[in-house]
Formats: sequence, structure tokens, C-alpha cells
Amino acid sequence: MHMPALPATPPAKTEAQALIGFGQVRHTRLKPVRNAFAYRSYFLMLPMRSLQRGQAAPSPLARNRFGLVSFYDRDHGDGRGPKEGGALAWLEALLAAEGITDADGEVWLHCYPRVLGFAFKPVSFWYCHRADTSLCAVVVEVNNTFGQRHCYVLDPARFGAELRADKVFHVSPFCPVEGGYRFRLMVDAARTRTVARIDYDDALGPLLQTSVSGTLEPITTQALRRALLGYPLMTLAVVWRIHWQALRLFAKRVRFFRLPAPPPTPVSR
Repeated sequence: MHMPALPATPPAKTEAQALIGFGQVRHTRLKPVRNAFAYRSYFLMLPMRSLQRGQAAPSPLARNRFGLVSFYDRDHGDGRGPKEGGALAWLEALLAAEGITDADGEVWLHCYPRVLGFAFKPVSFWYCHRADTSLCAVVVEVNNTFGQRHCYVLDPARFGAELRADKVFHVSPFCPVEGGYRFRLMVDAARTRTVARIDYDDALGPLLQTSVSGTLEPITTQALRRALLGYPLMTLAVVWRIHWQALRLFAKRVRFFRLPAPPPTPVSR
């Protein structure tokens, strides 16, 4: 799968501000039949520590309140709201439980927003940095359409390097819970472009190639208006496309796997 080349360096330290990304989601299934699609999308890139401390540049994005495009802390992690420290408090507890003690810099969250109050977030990336701005760890937060959630902790982590994790969580009924993921995550030094690639190998080799990429810019009223007009009902469209692609695979008689028991713990490393 072709992907734009990005420098594999950590982002430069600049004034933190909430960003929106406009780009593409790509997905290619390699076997037993080929099935590929790509569609335009947008996403958020949020400096969670700066937002929590009130140190981020002002933004029109609605947070923990209704907005045409909004972000709610309780959509992530264990559902903590602002009074409990929000999603950042959950992340910090997770890192501490995993013995990761040097992620004391900015935490950037790459995720889908709520649109018109509706949220579905197939995958979110928590980029956890050290105080010197180098990347320390990445938490990949995965949701399936059955209401289940699992987190893969990638540690140590480095932009541009291939990072691996065993697959332990059921996502698609057309893929078994076996094999593993290969991640390649990139953000350019000016934080103007990002690519997150996830390839999945089953027990016999490469099966899926997926990526989400986009150009980043500050969240402004004009950018939010462009998102709403250019990508109407985006989060609902994500769910619709997941089910549409499932119907296509079913019609092609790809093997169906029933929902297994969830992994014994909500986090794997």
C-alpha cells in the first residue's frame, strides 16, 4: 500500500493547540479474496495535558458539552468524566500500572470526535511523550461494534519504527483472533501531517493493510464548518461503512468467526 513519506523524527516543541486532520482512511484485505476501499475523513489531534492544565491555545471545539463537533472524555478509557480527571487520569493510571514512569511530557490523542452527539471510535492513538518531547510509549485504544474495548501498549515506541503487538481482541467477524499487528506511526516535525499504519498478519501471513493519514491544522470555526459540510454525519458513516464492507465480505463467502470471549485483561503490552 502506498503511503506518503514522512520524517521519522519526534515533533518539535511548540505552543500546544488542538488540531484537526483532513485526510483518508485506507483498507485492503489481501486474502482469501481481495477487498479494498478508501474514503475521506477527518479526526482530532488533541494535546491532552495542555488542555487539562488550561495551557493550550483557545479552541472552538466543544469539550464535554454538546456541539456539532465535540470531544467527551468519557468516550475513552474507563469512562471518567471531568470531575474524575477525565480520560487523561485514566491514561496516567494505565501507564503507572504498566510501570511506564517517564511519560511526563505532552500526551497527544489522535481520535474521531463526536458529530451531532454521536461517537464511534474504531481506533484511537495516545502518543505519550517524555519531558524532552521524545516519544515514550503509544497506547492504541480499540473499540469493536459489539461495545467492547481493548488497549495495546507499545513500549518502547519510536516514530517511523515498526512496532508489534499480538492480536488478542476480536474486531472483525471475518478475521480470527490470532497472529499480530505491525504498527508504523509517523508525525512530521512541524506537526502538520500524520500517518498511522496498522497491518495485520494472521497465522499464515499478511491479511490486512490499513492506514489513516491526514494534514493537520489548528481547530478553527472555519475548519469545523469545512468538516461538517464536507463530511456530513461522519461518525455515523464510519459505522455504516463497517457494516457495508461486512456485507460485501459475506457475499464473497469469506469465513465468518463468531464473537469469542474477551481477553482476560483490558490492556495488553
